[in-house]
Order: sequence, then structure tokens, then C-alpha cells
Amino acid sequence: MSLTAIIGAGVMGETLLSGLIRAGRPADTLLVGEKRAERAAELEGRYGVAVVDNLTAATRADTVALVVKPQDMGSVLAEIAPVLRPGQVLVSLAAGITTAFMERHVPAGVAVVRVMPNTPALVDAGMAAISPGSHCSEAHLDEAESLLSATGKVLRVPESQMDAVTAISGSGPAYLFYVVESMIEAGVHLGLPRSTATDLVVQTVVGSGRMLQETGTHPTVLREQVTSPAGTTAAALRELEVHGVRAAFLAAMEAARNRSQALAGDS
Repeated sequence: MSLTAIIGAGVMGETLLSGLIRAGRPADTLLVGEKRAERAAELEGRYGVAVVDNLTAATRADTVALVVKPQDMGSVLAEIAPVLRPGQVLVSLAAGITTAFMERHVPAGVAVVRVMPNTPALVDAGMAAISPGSHCSEAHLDEAESLLSATGKVLRVPESQMDAVTAISGSGPAYLFYVVESMIEAGVHLGLPRSTATDLVVQTVVGSGRMLQETGTHPTVLREQVTSPAGTTAAALRELEVHGVRAAFLAAMEAARNRSQALAGDS
């Protein structure tokens, strides 16, 4: 089995590592690039993987996953570029970093894949979108997809759609957590204990998500099934429309898309 290196051992880096281990990937096929000795010892003890410096990881691996902050990408690429070689797969999980930016900083022939993950990957329920660079073959994309599928679902999209993906699934968990917060606060306002309101809202969100996923039914149909004429749900939905909630969501996601485009322009 080919050797995969994960450079960057923060929350998302460890999420990818732990997902691969849970998915049955042997620890001896994984390397982690981490400079902090204490963190390296922690990861070695927890997962049984070899933790090395970034240059060693990039030299030995067939696939290199860069799980670093966008502002650190340039310096990390400058560090590892001298040891990268044609045929390697470089997978970036840094928001706003384009494949063109990465290709300018690595040797010709290195296959680059751009990924937009999201935080539900922490519980193996992530949504990752992947886009190929100019030297990326179907086999390279398959390798990246195999890597990311350890923490959830993977979807291939053209890179031109990546800013929209960032606005929808990348930032999306925050919107849903915001809605959950608001519903819990409403429950407290209506006289429920906070713990009761939390249980009611969280399970409602989880159950609704499962209905969407498992039935394949359009959300409009599912909403209509809950909405009796002149009933309580109809009264609530009317208030949401009056307050422009649908339009606010559109504006919010356009703002996120625009910010993603600006970040990409800065790279």
C-alpha cells in the first residue's frame, strides 16, 4: 500500500488521521509531519504512527495531505518543494488556496488536488468537495477521494465552483449551529428548561437530517408534510417569511462566497 503523509497535526489534521485509522488504514502506511516534540509524542502514542519532520514526510510519501492554515501554505510549500517529485499527489485542505497557486510553488508534474472539507468530519460525517489541478489524472483523484472518504462523503466539483462550495458546506455547519442556538433560546423563552430545549432541538435536527438523507424526498415536500393548513407550523413559517429569513440565508451565503473569492485572490 502507498505511503500517505499528513502535514499539519491540528484539529483537522488529526481528524483525517483518526478517520483513516478507523477506516482500517494500517498505521505503518501513514506519516505525520509535526515539529512540536510534545505533540509528536502524543500522536505516536495515540495512533501508533511515525511522526517526522515535514521534509522527511514529503520525501517518503506518495501522497501528501497539507492540512495547514491558508496563511502558512506558502512557507510550507517552500519548505517541501525541493523534495517533491512528479507523480506525487499533493492534497490541500487549506481554504481559499487555488490549485494554480500550489502548482506555481511545486515542481512540474506534481498532481495537485484542492479540498474543501467541513467540521462534521470530526464525527465521520463530513462533506468534502475536491477539485483537480492541471496535472491531476483520474487515478490521482481516486487517491484523494479515498483519503477524504475516511471522514465522510466526497463530491468532485470543478474548481470554479469551489467558492460556492465553501459558502454552502464549508461554512454551512456554522449556519446550522446558529439556527440550533436560536431555537434553543426560543425554547427557553417559551418556558422550557435549557436542557429540555437542547434535547428537543438537537434530536429534531438529527432526525430531520436523516429523513432528508435516507428518504431522498425533496425538502419542500417534507416541509409540506409537517405544515397543516392554518396550523402551528404554518403560523411559524409565515413569520419566517415576513422576517425575510430565506433572503437572509441567500445574502449570507453570497457574502461567504465573496469572501472566499477575496481570499483566493490574496493567495
